[in-house]
Parts: sequence; structure tokens; C-alpha cells
Amino acid sequence: MTSAEIITIGTEILLGEIVDTNTRYIAKILRGLGVDLYRTITIGDNVDRIANAIHNSMERANIVITTGGLGPTIDDPTREAVAKAIGVQTEFRKDLWEQVVENIARYGRKASENQKRQAYVPQGGIGIKNPVGTAPCFIVEKQFPSSDTETTRESVVISLPGVPQEMEHILHEAVIPYLQKKFNLNEVIKVRLLHCAGLGEGQIDEKIADLETLNNPTVGLAAHTGVVDIRIAAKAKSEDEANQMIDEIETQLRERLGKVIFGIDEDKLEEVTLNLLAKKGLTLTAIESGLDGLLARKIPHTTSFPNLSPDSLMDALRSAQVSAKTNIAVGVAIFPEERSAVMGMVTPKGEKRHKVTYGGPPKSLPKWSVNLTINWLRTAIEEME
Repeated sequence: MTSAEIITIGTEILLGEIVDTNTRYIAKILRGLGVDLYRTITIGDNVDRIANAIHNSMERANIVITTGGLGPTIDDPTREAVAKAIGVQTEFRKDLWEQVVENIARYGRKASENQKRQAYVPQGGIGIKNPVGTAPCFIVEKQFPSSDTETTRESVVISLPGVPQEMEHILHEAVIPYLQKKFNLNEVIKVRLLHCAGLGEGQIDEKIADLETLNNPTVGLAAHTGVVDIRIAAKAKSEDEANQMIDEIETQLRERLGKVIFGIDEDKLEEVTLNLLAKKGLTLTAIESGLDGLLARKIPHTTSFPNLSPDSLMDALRSAQVSAKTNIAVGVAIFPEERSAVMGMVTPKGEKRHKVTYGGPPKSLPKWSVNLTINWLRTAIEEME
């Protein structure tokens, strides 16, 4: 089974100056190729620490992908670190230098001696041209003893740029074809997310615990603020086979959870709710209090008020439904000191008011209360004729 690890390189990531998006992108690509991702790690711009991380990863995994640290300055350490990890020196490659000169000339500049650093790769490495940037990339292959000590296992380290657009282009144009051929990758891993609202993670776990013990497909839970995701992942020889495996599990989950599942993959709770509203030909107005526009950013025609009491919230909803001439008026007011929220709804069938208390981080109260309110609205719409 082919395995991989990802190492992102850059002190700026550790300092929180930039967000690492490369790991997520590469992880999805590896998943689609049927490669098992074991670990991801971020290392600052230190040759020894990077070399140690690369060596350890290569001992564990078949594929090690690094991003970042390939620029022309002294604090771009990846080339030297990879060479040290596998016990070789770096060497100058004339063809890569010619590419650097050509790429820089496109900007109307002349390549400096400092930029010659980018044409060095670990000895024996496979150079990869970078048609969308100045820093060439490389692949290094190394044999490691197998666990039975009588045979060897090959591991490769692939060093890519840190700039996302460059990394993505080279990954698709050069790295994926290389990996498919090198490791005879003929499996796919498909993942489907089922989004749930209305039950907590523990309650959902009680209903599907036996499915969470499966090996293929696998089923796992991820709790968010007011929403729980169920992840179904299947490995198979083809995409169709993987989808069929996932479909079978999804059917069982829907039988057990019913309308708690509100969407899949890219579906969002507010979009599902508004689409349901439109499908039933209903109209809506909304009110929020203490949320700084959080509900308004999700639900159109939301009016914001400061510091509404529960009774004032209901008064405002009655008035809004009449003035806007809508079928439904829904609202929520939060009370941070009490870690609570009050939700209200006015429909042709009557009024509802519901108080909920929150035991999580205080900063998450607004998002939690908004998601609860939208899901409350969703279930109410489903019950309307």
C-alpha cells in the first residue's frame, strides 16, 4: 500500500504570517490517487531540522512531498536539506540554470549570480522544470532496507515550490504522471461528507457506532459549531466502485438519521434551507440581536437590533411579519453573560419561542446560535404544506 507524508517548509507559516493551503491541496490529490497520507508537518527554515524530518519521513513512507524553500536566497534551505537527508552533496545543473535565466528574462531582467542557487539539486536528483516560476523543482529516489532486512524499499522525496499556483501546476503536469508510473497507482479513494444538524456528535455516534468500526469504507465524525459532518471514505479499483460502496453506507446512515442529514459535500445549511423555502413558495424575514450581522450574512432580509430581550424579540418578529407580508419571521438573540440564546418564530400557524444554553467556548456562541436557528427554520419549513 503506497503511503505518503507532506512537509511544508517556511518560518513564515510557523509565525502565522501566511496560511498553508498547499497541504490540503496535495492531500486531496493523493487521496484521489489511492495513496494513504500518514503525516503532515511544518518546519521552519532550518537545514538540520528539515533534513531530519525528511529522513524520518522517507524511512516511513514511499512518497515525501515538500513545499517551499526553493527560492534564491540564503534562507531557502530545501535543496541543502534534502541532500543532507539522503547523504549527498548538491550539484549544479546547466539545463536548470538555462531555464532560470529564460524565465527571469521574461520579466525583462537578467538572472543574478545569487539566483544560480536555484539550479542546484541533490546529486542524482531528477530535475523538474518550472514553466510558471523561477525555481526549478526536483525528485530524489533512495533505497531503504525493508522490514525483513533482505530486500529494499524505494522512497522518493519530491520538492515543490511554496507558491500555490506554481505548486499546483507542477503537481498536475509532472508529479502526478511520475507517481502513477513509479508506484503503479491504480486505486482511487473517494470521500463523501454528509452534513448533519439537530443532533450532537455524541448522539449521532450512538446511532452509527457500528458503522464507525468498518475498514473499507471507513466512517468518521467531525463536530463543528452546530453542525456535525459524517465522512465516508472508500478505496476501490475505480471511481464507480468506490461510489457504489459509499452509496450503500449513505443509505444506512439516512435510514438511521433521517432529516438530521441536511446535505452532502459542498452543501451549506443556509443554502439548503433557502432552497427549501423557495421550493415551497414561502417568504421569509429575519431578525438578529447581538450577532453583528452574522445571521444577515447567511439569510437575506435580516434586520439587526442591539440588545433585544426575549419578549422584545417576539414583538419585533410579529411586526416584521406583518410589515414585510411574509409567511415566516424567524429571529435569534444571544445573551453572552448567560451563554444562552433565544430563538423565535412567527408563522401562519402560530408562534414559537425556544431558549438554548451553550457549554462551549464563549466566542463560538454566535455561530452556534445562528446554525441552530437556521436548522430550526429548516425543520419548520419541511413541516409546512
